[in-house]
Amino acid sequence: MNTPDLPLAPSGGCGDGCACGAETDEDAYLECGLDPALAALLLDSGLDPVEVEDIANLAIQEDLAGGVDVTTVATIPEDAVATADFTAREAGTVAGLRVAEAVLSVVCTDEFEVERHVEDGDRVEPGQKLLSVTTRTRDVLTAERSALNLLCRMSGIATATRAWADVLQGTKAAVRDTRKTTPGLRGLEKFAVRCGGGVNHRMSLSDAALVKDNHVVAAGGVAQAFEAVRERFPEVPIEVEVDTLHQLREVLDAGADLILLDNFTPSECEEAVALVAGRAALEASGRLTLANAKAYADTGVDYLAVGALTHSAPILDIGLDLRAAE
Repeated sequence: MNTPDLPLAPSGGCGDGCACGAETDEDAYLECGLDPALAALLLDSGLDPVEVEDIANLAIQEDLAGGVDVTTVATIPEDAVATADFTAREAGTVAGLRVAEAVLSVVCTDEFEVERHVEDGDRVEPGQKLLSVTTRTRDVLTAERSALNLLCRMSGIATATRAWADVLQGTKAAVRDTRKTTPGLRGLEKFAVRCGGGVNHRMSLSDAALVKDNHVVAAGGVAQAFEAVRERFPEVPIEVEVDTLHQLREVLDAGADLILLDNFTPSECEEAVALVAGRAALEASGRLTLANAKAYADTGVDYLAVGALTHSAPILDIGLDLRAAE
């Protein structure tokens, strides 16, 4: 659902005493917080404002490489101000608008104003304005590529996820991501999955256990691996990957409450659902495509694990355009 044009919201700039870019303390730039209102919006969305700020800083530092934007500094007067629009070039689902604002907040030396036309998770059409910003022209052009890199990447993931979520409508199954994420961007990419209607698997190796084939080999069996994790970490959720119905019976008898069916066919998933009879949640993984997703969901499994949501999603084409002078 698209939102109507929202009023201009002041953002950016830093409070008194901020040491952004101070030559006397290189670390002060990284320690400077985002605008409190923007940080609150990120937090409400389930994103860590400090993590987002760190990513924004790293992106800009990589782009500037310790220097300045030579093209922009040479062609744009220092005191020039402009309004620019982030605009969808193709249809999709948007994610990462507040992250783009965070990049602007890191770059802009003065306060800037944003006009929010849509929200994360909205479906958008070609030519639709997503976000407008008014600030120093030099600043917005310096921030442009870093902001778009993150926004296009996240929106691409949200768009890919939405395609799966749409196919699964009317079934009990939900599409779920994996840990096949871009190093350093896991929080943002999993947020984008949520924007697209998917659900998140574990965020890290420490917040849930997933017993896979190599653990089974090392432990001497699938039931033994499950029991070892349960004994060592009794409070941690445990998912167990199985390759056969025989292994499924083993871990079910051992007390597993979440089981990953690896490379099962739809008919095998249907057998597994009947065998489990509601005693554990089931997740299908492998062999999954948009074309067969509904067939897998109709078997009664609870989740479809799709690593491609994050490791193979194409970007959503979004551009930034300066408005012509009136």
